[in-house]
Amino acid sequence: MKHFLIYTNEHKDGGLRTTEHIRDYLRAKGQRVSVKIKSVDWKDKALDEKEGEGGVFADIDCMLVLGGDGTVLQAARETRALHIPIIGVNLGTLGYMTQIEPVNLEEALDRLITGDYEQERRMMLKGRAFLGTGEKEEEWALNDIVIARSGSLQIIRFNIYVNGQFLKNYNADGVIVTTPTGSTGYNLSAGGPIIEPRAELIMVTPICPHTFYQRSIVLSPEDIIEIEIPEGKEGQIQTVEASFDGTHAIVLSTGDRMQIVKSQESAEFIQLNRVSFLEVLHRKMSDS
Repeated sequence: MKHFLIYTNEHKDGGLRTTEHIRDYLRAKGQRVSVKIKSVDWKDKALDEKEGEGGVFADIDCMLVLGGDGTVLQAARETRALHIPIIGVNLGTLGYMTQIEPVNLEEALDRLITGDYEQERRMMLKGRAFLGTGEKEEEWALNDIVIARSGSLQIIRFNIYVNGQFLKNYNADGVIVTTPTGSTGYNLSAGGPIIEPRAELIMVTPICPHTFYQRSIVLSPEDIIEIEIPEGKEGQIQTVEASFDGTHAIVLSTGDRMQIVKSQESAEFIQLNRVSFLEVLHRKMSDS
């Protein structure tokens, strides 16, 4: 018997129809099931009573994430320290990070029950903000950490350091620091390259830089990246926001800096499809 956790986005699964179908199907097959719901305003709601001594996340063998890529990212960050294998059910649009389509749902569930799948590990990033007030804030990301302008439409100056050495400064709308998993997200929209998601590297891509040449910088996963917010034009105070997978914004101002490294924690993903990343990429891009 396996213990499944269904982690569902209430906004994507109207009336929780797919959630309840999966729960009932798995229980009919003799599996143990817990459910965690993320509502539209991201407040926790309980469909089932918490199970096990450790609560709803106790002894989970597999987490089925219902929604789109954003829900998968949220689930991966929230459970990063528990190393729960994740598989996504696509209730969104493209669903780069989801393996199961609704039309193949029951077949996929049967394979999960029998253990007919493989697992792969994806690296994550940890960002630590050092603020002028002396405060420190930290957060994690599976896709990317984006530092971008806040408020008025203005170009921001960024200083980039790697392992304590000055690398480059940008005058741009922002900077994206991404994992291979996140290369098909905002990084792709900003002109960065697509990376095979099982690779381990860190990529820095400027957003709309004020230069004729736009280049991403590919770095080792052991590198320590620091992004410093200097004074703006004519000594103006600059204010930016650092977001982690599109959520949890940290405000940075002139004199503050963000240190970004490979996280010691990673995300575990279940793979049902025995097709190459390039085949999946071709299908997703053809459907877009």
